[in-house]
Amino acid sequence: MEDYDDGPFSFRNELESLNLVKSVINRSFLNASDDKMRLQQLLEEATMDKFNLLESNCIEEKMIRLCDSGSDMQLLEWGRKHGVKSKLQIAEFNGAGRGAFAVEDIDVGEAALEIPQSIVISEQHIYESNMFNIFKDMVGISSETMLLLWSMTERCNPASKFNTYFDTLPKDFNTGLSFGLDALAALEGTLLLEEILQAREHLRKQYDDLCPPLCARFPDIFRPELYTWDQFLWACELWYSNGMKVVFTDGQLRTCLVPIAGFLNHSLWPHILHYGKVDAETGVLKFCASRPCRRGKQCYLSYGPFSGAHFVNFYGFLPKGDNPYDLIPLDVDSSSCVDWATHMVRGTWFSKSHKLPNYGLPSNLLLHLQKAMLQCEDNLSPTDILAEVQKKSDIERAVLETIMSIFSSMLESLGGTCDEFDRETISWDVKLALDFKDLQKRIVSSVVESCSAALQELDDLRSKTD
Repeated sequence: MEDYDDGPFSFRNELESLNLVKSVINRSFLNASDDKMRLQQLLEEATMDKFNLLESNCIEEKMIRLCDSGSDMQLLEWGRKHGVKSKLQIAEFNGAGRGAFAVEDIDVGEAALEIPQSIVISEQHIYESNMFNIFKDMVGISSETMLLLWSMTERCNPASKFNTYFDTLPKDFNTGLSFGLDALAALEGTLLLEEILQAREHLRKQYDDLCPPLCARFPDIFRPELYTWDQFLWACELWYSNGMKVVFTDGQLRTCLVPIAGFLNHSLWPHILHYGKVDAETGVLKFCASRPCRRGKQCYLSYGPFSGAHFVNFYGFLPKGDNPYDLIPLDVDSSSCVDWATHMVRGTWFSKSHKLPNYGLPSNLLLHLQKAMLQCEDNLSPTDILAEVQKKSDIERAVLETIMSIFSSMLESLGGTCDEFDRETISWDVKLALDFKDLQKRIVSSVVESCSAALQELDDLRSKTD
């Protein structure tokens, strides 16, 4: 990922660092003498101050109502009967739907949720089903695909062990994979449009290659009424939006569904970062807090360091706040042999420096263009390149004008404002598409504005020296 000044700020990275510091403090003062206990206390207090400082910038949704009845509560009760331990309750939150909040204070390192391996839905259930005799003879079929097909039948099986879990799942996941024509049209000019179309084309081919032939050959097991395209897409969205990578006690990494854990919403300021390994001694998957979660507060999970485009396409939402993983890839064609993927541009508001020579723009991109325009050797150091650029001020201007031209064209392709749409009455998918497009415009606009300001500063410097 492209560095900006002293590196990109990420709440995840800051939280990881604080947890590492806390862990080192605990280890260093293990069995410490009384005179060192005060030092440990001071260090722990200073670390907790840092946790609290991080928390002060977090965005949280407001709770609307407690979900204290219906299928949600039935699932929690089902979980308790199967050994689930939880310090969470389910509620509905403004703009986020269902989520989980803490019913008691949860400190760093404490488990907010403990799920026994026995109720984690994994490929093991395929081996115990009547589908496995069919799957084992199919060349190249993955465990993820087998689970996908298994879940299409299992959700309609009243005798299933997981019937209570499937009853709590939404009838529609509303991800980018379900976007209608109006929403796709609203994405015109974005890379996300092509990503969605390619993903749907891939899934459609996968469906055509799998479901109709299986239903034709094994109609008793693959009942045609359960294996329609709409139901296949529902199952895909289920696994994309709720699937978790889990390391089991045998050391194998598997894609799973984890009942109850699916209630935890994502945030750029999560409480829980690590949850992907079943404890070898207890056989339990623990969701431990990486920062304190106080009683009554929504407890957030990190789904991963993904861009807004990924969240729209596979989860059906845009994270609130400034996401450091929202990047625009830029393929710059030049004689310099540099991988285009290294040129990722964020909104320049992430930069701490808005002065020359970088002016909030990615240093690797500037260096790449400077080398190309100077026709430098690949082994020339960044310091030497900067010295050459300063000798030739026209190069610095040319680089900024090149970037400005590229992003001005991007901004034009994204179209004008979306003010003509009534955000209160349009469909969910069009609204989400417009929100994403607004984000793209904001990023591109910030680059154009930074280039413009840098060019103006160059003009001001030149006028002072003339």
